[in-house]
Amino acid sequence: MTTLSVRNLAKSFGGVRAVRDLSFSVAAGERLAMIGPNGAGKSTCFNLINGQLQPDAGDVLLDGKSSRGRPPRDLCRLGVGRTFQVAAIFGSMTVRENLQVAMHARTGKQGSAEELLAQAGIAELAGRQCGELAYGDLKRVELAVALAGRPRLLLMDEPTAGMAPQERQALMDLVQGISREQGISVLFTEHDMDVVFRYADRVIVLAAGELIAQGAPAEVRADARVREVYLGEEGGHA
Repeated sequence: MTTLSVRNLAKSFGGVRAVRDLSFSVAAGERLAMIGPNGAGKSTCFNLINGQLQPDAGDVLLDGKSSRGRPPRDLCRLGVGRTFQVAAIFGSMTVRENLQVAMHARTGKQGSAEELLAQAGIAELAGRQCGELAYGDLKRVELAVALAGRPRLLLMDEPTAGMAPQERQALMDLVQGISREQGISVLFTEHDMDVVFRYADRVIVLAAGELIAQGAPAEVRADARVREVYLGEEGGHA
């Protein structure tokens, strides 16, 4: 079963073609990594999928149905969750309050945050203000917020940016476990190739807005064009 289908997606900003005739899919429960050099079109693609931008051409299908023209709030209610490069959390609220706000915004109902706290491994932080938390803990809170709408598709933009190596592994172990247990599809961008090749089921590579390679991590890692346009510039991460 396919959770997300991107079909011939295109987006330009003036004379700059940020995304060009892009097509790919994410299966139910699959963890797909999207990689590429800066300016490859990754963030634009995320914003098109999430409804923050509207495409010039092409379509985005969720569970086989077009989501084109729908704003982010509607897509949240249709099962799309998202995390950002910089954690989007209310610093003046407690962890529990952030989760309660997210649950109400995405379902229209009040609910208990205890299940989400447990899933993200942050139950002991429930009463603390988010502005006091370490960055690694904030990223776990943001993940819990994204899970509040019970998503079928989770978009994660640079989930481990700014984190120490042990924190990166802990967060991605958590994401992997939740994805497997709940059958959530995950599409993530990431510059740390160790994270990509360890946690992705499949990898797609963008350059100048175009898809230049896709496949299993080992296949993509060995692709000569990928090494030329991207992995070669990563030095020790290649």
